[in-house]
Amino acid sequence: LCAVPFTPATGRRLLVRRDLPATVQDELAHALAQAMVTLGERLGVSSLHITFPTNDEWQKFGNLGLLQRVGQQFHWQNRDYDNFDGFLSDLTSRKRKAIRKERAAIADHGLTINCLTGNDISEGHWDYFYRFYRDTTDKKWGQNYLNREFFSLLGDRMGESVVLVMVEKAGQPVAGALNLKGGDTLFGRNWGCNADFKFLHFETCYYQAIDYAIANGLTWVEAGAQGPHKVQRGYLPRPTYSAHWIADQGLRSAIERFLGDERRDIEHEMQFLAARSPFKKMD
Repeated sequence: LCAVPFTPATGRRLLVRRDLPATVQDELAHALAQAMVTLGERLGVSSLHITFPTNDEWQKFGNLGLLQRVGQQFHWQNRDYDNFDGFLSDLTSRKRKAIRKERAAIADHGLTINCLTGNDISEGHWDYFYRFYRDTTDKKWGQNYLNREFFSLLGDRMGESVVLVMVEKAGQPVAGALNLKGGDTLFGRNWGCNADFKFLHFETCYYQAIDYAIANGLTWVEAGAQGPHKVQRGYLPRPTYSAHWIADQGLRSAIERFLGDERRDIEHEMQFLAARSPFKKMD
């Protein structure tokens, strides 16, 4: 499995120096991709998988005969907005009113929200967030693959890249969302809460991320997969990619047929969702 970093975020998987001539970069990328397949054959593994490569890398893997898979995630794009109201002005009137109603409900609940980063994040914050994280995975029958120590290490070694949204009620933390900041993108990763407040998930995970991206000049917020509900809040579908080498030819043929059908379904769904974008139609 070629999947570093361990998170569903698109990025380079063939690490070739960018200061080399384009033709040399292509040759080296091709050699690295071919070496993966050669190593897989030599080791006798059943399969090789590259998840979330760039589109260019995905094309290279396809040229080598790897099976190509298409997925989708929901991302928000900063169109040089000055503030959240600038973003709302791009939406249709009905969607704009709906989002304002959702955000107003948070104030009515008596909740306060802070975005913390770097040294502003204490071990106490991580204690609470770990409970929120465990609560979410328990509710969804998920696996708690991150332990408490992980979050301390994250804050210690990557604190300036962490954007931790903490929600409080009467001074007591009740919910939180973990984001990681890249060069031009804010990546939403985990969230959890220990109380039920209407619209809190949308505010904590989507609207606070948009506020942060605008304030800090970031171009994208990646909210991950799952959720046509994200479309109505300005997060539109974008394709993601993976490539797969399958040793057994019979199994490969079956998977290849499935991927062809799946790709058509995903393309249709993305077109369907894009047509229901909350943004105003441009002439």
